[in-house]
Amino acid sequence: MTILRFAPSPNGRLHLGHAYSALRNAELAAKLNGQLLLRFEDTDPSRCRPEYEAGILEDLAWAGVAFAPNPRRQSEHAADYAAAFIALEGRGLVYPCFCARSALGPERDPDGAPLHRGRCKAGQGDPPRWRLDLSRAPRLHWREYGEGDEPRDVEAQPELWGDVVIAARDRVAVYHLAVVVDDALQGVTDVVRGRDLFASTSVHRVLQSVLGLSAPRYRHHRLVLDSSGAKLSKSGHSETLLALRARGLSVAQALSLASLS
Repeated sequence: MTILRFAPSPNGRLHLGHAYSALRNAELAAKLNGQLLLRFEDTDPSRCRPEYEAGILEDLAWAGVAFAPNPRRQSEHAADYAAAFIALEGRGLVYPCFCARSALGPERDPDGAPLHRGRCKAGQGDPPRWRLDLSRAPRLHWREYGEGDEPRDVEAQPELWGDVVIAARDRVAVYHLAVVVDDALQGVTDVVRGRDLFASTSVHRVLQSVLGLSAPRYRHHRLVLDSSGAKLSKSGHSETLLALRARGLSVAQALSLASLS
């Protein structure tokens, strides 16, 4: 059975970019006679709130996107992520990092964070972040469909990320580890998400490989842009679906006026 998921973080209201992604997921689920799951990526307790979760459900219902019942909340599954971390630690694939961001040099990963290469020297002080040792990462690929029906083979490039953080002192789990574990446990066969997460797939393929998890098919879609040509974002205070609704626009009307890239 084809299983897809839409996985917003309940740290603000949805914008048009989220709606486009949710609709792409719903369209593919209908086309393949599959199931669409909703997952709340709520591992950041300082920003995720119940009222935002309620708002997401309201926004998606207004957009006409239906989901299977009982959404998964990452905050309720710390044991799943801990088990995966222990498996990585048992194979010597993670190490503690005490490095300050300012000490990591000018190189940046695809998300703009300072790039970290190689194991740290013995540290002390605050509890560490834990990094994935990518020095032994195998050569991997994934099946990429974009927004079409014809796949292409993409070679993973985990070296672009350096040794990424996969566990931190103030989180149930960080994004890269949590999303891989969730997709596997939920039986996700097709991941439909924005092109801004294309590069992250390299890290996800490494984690899938070392944890013995199967890889879903990937479909990275175009991004909705604002009037300046930048992608929509919560941090950039992009207009929300709630605001569009207040203006009397439907999602279809708003998307017809938007730019995609």
